[in-house]
Amino acid sequence: MRGHSAYLVGGCVRDLLLGKEPADYDVATSATPDQVQQYFEQTYPVGAQFGVILVEIGNKDFIEVATFRSDVSYSDGRHPDAVRYTESAKDDVQRRDFTINGLLLDPENDQVLDYVGGQIDLKNGTIRAIGNPIRRFEEDKLRMLRAVRFAARFGYKIEQDTFAAIEELATEIKQVSRERVRDELLKMLTEGHARRAFELLDRTGLLGCILPEITRMKGVEQPPQFHPEGDVWTHTLMLLEQLPADVSPTLALGALLHDVGKPATFRVAPDRIRFDGHVEVGEKVAAEILQRLRLSNEETAQVLALVANHMRFADVTKMKDSTLKKFFRLPKFDEHLELHRMDCAASNGNLTSYEFTRHKLTEMPATEIRPEPLVKGNDLIHAGYEPGPRFKEILEAVEDAQLEGRLRSRDEAMQFVTREFPL
Repeated sequence: MRGHSAYLVGGCVRDLLLGKEPADYDVATSATPDQVQQYFEQTYPVGAQFGVILVEIGNKDFIEVATFRSDVSYSDGRHPDAVRYTESAKDDVQRRDFTINGLLLDPENDQVLDYVGGQIDLKNGTIRAIGNPIRRFEEDKLRMLRAVRFAARFGYKIEQDTFAAIEELATEIKQVSRERVRDELLKMLTEGHARRAFELLDRTGLLGCILPEITRMKGVEQPPQFHPEGDVWTHTLMLLEQLPADVSPTLALGALLHDVGKPATFRVAPDRIRFDGHVEVGEKVAAEILQRLRLSNEETAQVLALVANHMRFADVTKMKDSTLKKFFRLPKFDEHLELHRMDCAASNGNLTSYEFTRHKLTEMPATEIRPEPLVKGNDLIHAGYEPGPRFKEILEAVEDAQLEGRLRSRDEAMQFVTREFPL
């Protein structure tokens, strides 16, 4: 590039060597940020102080271009205190996180430059910090979570010294912003290897630091006639194991948190182990976790709805039509149904309620689940009813009768109103 060295670097090189399509491309170059901005028309100095320029290459596609540098120190555990530019690509890769992410690719001749042993670790399936792992993690504590995520995602092992460094520094993950922790956790939950990720989080000690409520599931026994798989932790891991890649974050969090209220409500009754009120307690605990992770209001509402409603499937075969249809109206009901399926598959395997619900949904048109109301507020006013709290009671009674097929026209509905709710 205009007399400068320039290489593809990081995850895109790793993915290309693994035969995968990279999500994005990063470039490392000897050109300074000012020079990069001179050479390209559309640039954005998103991290110019750290030598990083975003270059637009058309159709709103961007490449991150970073100047070769060697960082001095990281007092805040994320950003370098000072940046020293260098002409050496070898010096530049020494500051990167893991060997498999420290590979360079010369796009002109497809030659791989490997100064850190990344190709060997790719071949052997190893996540290894570049250089001193303690120093790498002290530079950016989030790298500890990234090590776990990469190990889970690729099915790799974490190299012994790298693993030991995570164990030693695990409590310092609390210094990382909650938003960054949330983003890594959501990637772990939605990349198709959630169980492995959470097992590694537990083994490294990171889980107890970021989600202590989940570690409390360990050793909490369940009634074997309903949960032959074992304790709440094992049950939850079995749900996580079923999460496919690209699953919605809300369903993934619902799977993780649906039984989070069980540890606090465990008791041994004369007949069996019970978790009285675990749904209500679970909602409160889940709300605290979601608030801590800074989830959006919309996502929080859906996850809490999954937690709140996951036990209702036990009663679907006994529900009145009106109750069942209102149940089906829950936003993103497909997530509720899929959580129930996974819940059953991770326990006694009884899919009776799941199959019943799926069959009902298939045979029931949307107009039956959410029909046009036969009576509205204006109809009641015209009939002489005074607006007030009674309106809601009347309209709900009419809706229930309509959903159950007892009322089919406005005339029938108004006769029902005057009979059941006389003026």
